[in-house]
Amino acid sequence: MDMYQHFRKEEHPFIDQVVSWREDVALKYQRRLSDFLDPREQKIVKAVMGNDADLIYQLEGGAENSERKRAVIAPDYEQIDKEDFQLILLQAEYPVKFVTMEHRDVLGAFMSLGIRREKIGDVVVKDGIIQLTAAAEISDYIKMNLTGIKRSTVDFKEVPWADRIESDETWTKRETTVSSLRLDVIVKEIYGMSRKKAGLFIEGGHVKVNFRTVDDGAFSLEPGDLISLKGKGRSRLDEVTGQTKKDKYKIMTARLN
Repeated sequence: MDMYQHFRKEEHPFIDQVVSWREDVALKYQRRLSDFLDPREQKIVKAVMGNDADLIYQLEGGAENSERKRAVIAPDYEQIDKEDFQLILLQAEYPVKFVTMEHRDVLGAFMSLGIRREKIGDVVVKDGIIQLTAAAEISDYIKMNLTGIKRSTVDFKEVPWADRIESDETWTKRETTVSSLRLDVIVKEIYGMSRKKAGLFIEGGHVKVNFRTVDDGAFSLEPGDLISLKGKGRSRLDEVTGQTKKDKYKIMTARLN
């Protein structure tokens, strides 16, 4: 299939999975609901589905600006509604005066319960409130078993979508030029360090691209790739806007504040 050439080799198994979903829906005339997909996986779903005349699909994560979303693939004669994505908004409070809570603390608590990341959508931690979008099939398990995060007791309850709070996270964009699109070069540029130090972080397993650890500094990035450097936050390669007369790449990057 021609689409394989547009994606990395390590992404081919997920492409195969989406192709399987599409073929299964077309054969059985039964819709398919996915787990939560990261932005790169969502891009693959869109590429695989294309403009299939016999099927429809939609992505939904609870809000228009949701990062992680579930996909529904269905026969073209059906209608896809928001409730079909089986999303639940859960909320808990913690004493902000006594506990400093971060996004990673909440995710860590989930992982310790054996909950797969794919069952949880976006997480917002703000002003003593934790809100998360979860797959409906695990919401009761979360409410019963996730009773503590760090040193704080928490009690998750379902709340209406009208009560959803927005994250304060903002992205700062910057235009620059780089000699190549290698991971070590981009990390060096975005985080303001030497290429050698960037390479050490990468080789040490401290850098993720699209939520997967990459330990090869020569790894080639593409527009839309999400980068995270342990202890220094998340960033993104937004665009490659052209090349200079000296064959350097003009790029637009963004870093999460």
